[in-house]
Amino acid sequence: MTRRPVRHFSLLGIVWDDPEAELHGRVQVRTRAADTGTWSGWQDVETHNADHAADRGTPESTSGRVRGATAPLWVGDSDGVELRVRSRPERAEAASAHHGTGTRNLAAAPPLPYGLRLELVDPGDDAPPPGTSADGPRTADLAGEASAATEASVVNADLAPLDATEIPALNAAETAQEFLGLNAGELTEQQQARPYVGPRPRIVTRRGWGANEGLRERGFRYTKKVKAAFVHHTASGNNYRCSQVPSLIRSIYRYHVKSMGWRDIGYNFVIDKCGKIYEGRAGGVARPVLGAHTLGFNNNSMGIAVLGSYGVKKPSSAAVKAIARLTAWKLGLHGMNPRGKTYLKSAGSNLHRKGKKVRLNVISGHRDGFKTSCPGRKLYGKLGSARSKAARYQGR
Repeated sequence: MTRRPVRHFSLLGIVWDDPEAELHGRVQVRTRAADTGTWSGWQDVETHNADHAADRGTPESTSGRVRGATAPLWVGDSDGVELRVRSRPERAEAASAHHGTGTRNLAAAPPLPYGLRLELVDPGDDAPPPGTSADGPRTADLAGEASAATEASVVNADLAPLDATEIPALNAAETAQEFLGLNAGELTEQQQARPYVGPRPRIVTRRGWGANEGLRERGFRYTKKVKAAFVHHTASGNNYRCSQVPSLIRSIYRYHVKSMGWRDIGYNFVIDKCGKIYEGRAGGVARPVLGAHTLGFNNNSMGIAVLGSYGVKKPSSAAVKAIARLTAWKLGLHGMNPRGKTYLKSAGSNLHRKGKKVRLNVISGHRDGFKTSCPGRKLYGKLGSARSKAARYQGR
């Protein structure tokens, strides 16, 4: 087999043409570290990723740009890759016509999706200056690109100065004062006297992690309020250092937009294993930004993704605490009790039919809205602790 040269990359994934098609099989890769030339062992790429998406029938899902895709996998700075994709035969039960006994037969292996291709993502060092991209120079509307960066910052102007790289943490008293200011004239006397909102945590802005605002679709889309938080894991592996997280988020952002065809990164917030919180989809961290994180339940909710894979590995206590701090604040802005229940109307998933009003925990796991392994068994098992901590942060 002829080897083809590749440029440096740090994240990879597999995409295909039809977003409704599924990849029934196993995808494995091994990569060559750019600094040592050492090849890694074979790693599995999570193939079931369609449950992270915009709701069906929305402008984002019907744009004509959307593709099917695996979850992205973070591999670090690499300059070589080998890939193997195997279609997995499905077992079928068949009854013997002569003996009436059950026998197990192997069904034919399902075909692989059409247009299957490997995507290699280079996060770059930071946000490319206007007029360039991670792929090199390009023609661009420089004024428009600068405007997009300003647009993404202005929506947080009530919380931090323009072009801030982070939104600072506030104490309980400062947060209550800010809450009353943000909701002037809209609160009951009881809410004014006792606003159940957790102290605002420190949040790294899109500028802080180096988002190239020229990649995403312009403008923002909002839902009415935030009634629930869905917790996810990115299934991108745990082999990252916290110092690499800005690069990792830039890579996921580019994978969601350029490889998968979404309007922006799908998650509203991202949390790393060191407990740092990052702004995800643009539109303002205090606002009800419509995301693409939980197929069927993106309306009136927010998506929080913990970087890593938590099927067998426990999430760090710092990450669980960050979930609690973030939800105590953001859900508190919308009057929601983290230990409570709420109803969301399904837009259609493999677990809940379209139009069904579903009773959910205010802090739910992805698997509560869609039949999926996300956010991983170990992280899902920590959500009860996150709910209790978040309620305490709100003073409940």
